[in-house]
This record gives sequence, C-alpha cells and structure tokens, in this order.
Amino acid sequence: MKRFLTTKGLIGIVLLLIIAAVAIIGPMVIPPDAATAMDMTARRAPPSMRHLFGTDQLGRDMMFRVILGARTSLEIAVSAVVMSIALGLPLGLISGYFGGFVDNVLMRLVDTLLAFPALLLALTISAVLGPNIQNTIIAIGVAFTPYLARIIRGEALRVAQMPYVEAARASGTTDGMIMIRHVLPNILPAVIVQGTISLAFAILAEAGLSFLGLGTQPPAASWGLMIQASRDQLDIAPWTAVVPGLAVALTVLGLNMFGDVLRDILDPRSK
Repeated sequence: MKRFLTTKGLIGIVLLLIIAAVAIIGPMVIPPDAATAMDMTARRAPPSMRHLFGTDQLGRDMMFRVILGARTSLEIAVSAVVMSIALGLPLGLISGYFGGFVDNVLMRLVDTLLAFPALLLALTISAVLGPNIQNTIIAIGVAFTPYLARIIRGEALRVAQMPYVEAARASGTTDGMIMIRHVLPNILPAVIVQGTISLAFAILAEAGLSFLGLGTQPPAASWGLMIQASRDQLDIAPWTAVVPGLAVALTVLGLNMFGDVLRDILDPRSK
C-alpha cells in the first residue's frame, strides 16, 4: 500500500479531506443566513479580516457562499454518479456477460447516447425537465451512464471468459448467481475507480449547467452560479470569480489525483 501513496496521491487525499470537511462541517458552524445576508454598504469589498474572501455585488460574504456551494456541488455530483452507476452497472454487466444479441441491443442503445457529448446531453435534459437541483442530478446522471456502461461492459466481458466462470457454468450455477458471485466482485474495482473520476466531471458539469442558468437556481449557493454572477465585474472585483473558480479547480484536481491512486491500488496488473 505504501508504495502507491506518492506525493501526488497524498496531495489528492489531503485536498479531498479538506473539501469534504468544509462541505460537511462548514454549513453546521456558520450562521444560517450567512450566505444570503446582504450588506449593501460592503458591496464588492476586497478580501480582508472581516471578509476573508471578500464580498460579491450584493455584499454577501464569499467565504460563506463558497462553503455552502461546496455542499451543493458535492451533493449533486455524488448523487449523479450514484445514479449513473445504478443505471450503467446492470447495463454493462448484462451486456458483457451474455454477449451476442443482448450485447448488440444494449450497446446500440448506449452508442445512441454516446453520440451526444455528455455536457450537451445534460444541457438538453436539464432544459427539457427544468432547472433545479433534482433535475440537474438526473441530467448529469443520465449523461454519464453510457460511459460507465461501456467501461463496465468491457470488464464484464473479460471476467466472463475466466476459467472460474466457465467452471461455475459447468457446475450448473445459474447466470444470475454467476454474475453476482463471480463477475460483479471482480469488476467492482473498475467501477469504484471510474466512479471517483466521474465525480470530477460531475462537479464540472454542475458548475457548467449552473453557469448557463440550467442548474442550481438562486438564492441557493453554487460555485457555478457564483462564477456566472461575476461575469460583469471581473475588472473591479476579480475575487468574485477567482474564489469559486479555485474551489472547482482544487476539487477536480484532488479527485483526479485520488482516482489515480485508487487505480494503482485496485488494478491487479499494477501489483
């Protein structure tokens, strides 16, 4: 285990622990209305001891809004990835295990979704369903499902050809039990790694949808909303875009680094 914990891996773990602590503990200790309370006498105040990250165009404290935005972004990202795994896992598992006609039918469905870029598909779904947090989760979850299904299908196809699976078939074990007992446990490492990496893309997708007005809606705090609101004041209050932008960048960086470490640990070929 120690040889996998490189400097990059440690940085990723530390970043994730800090961000997770901010998202979970932060909203519990700050005042309930801290992120929405407006002070028109302190509009666009630069970072100071009173407002560590400055204030926005309505005098709202940027630090408090970033803390609440962390919870919003992570809740949406985790929920969307869980949804995409719940949809993509059975698709990929059944397709890879049975192959043949079943594989062709299911993969053509997946290919249809893959024909659209993930963000464009999420934009379309969110525009049709309407902009709110629940529909943002659905849009991102559905958009990422085909990518996970493809990866899971490849792993299931490889495991289904292993000798122990053939032995289980020869012993009369049903297909359902083989998939649950033999195939699924051996593809879970790939699912975990891909799910971790997908979290980074989900956070970027949520920020993008909120920036375009199709994700989280005001007055809720969201990193994408904060960046969108700063478009017209970059020259006079650049911190209003820099602070949430750095939050997104550091979170994505930490998730990618952590995903690389997980891949090295869980991939049998790396041992």
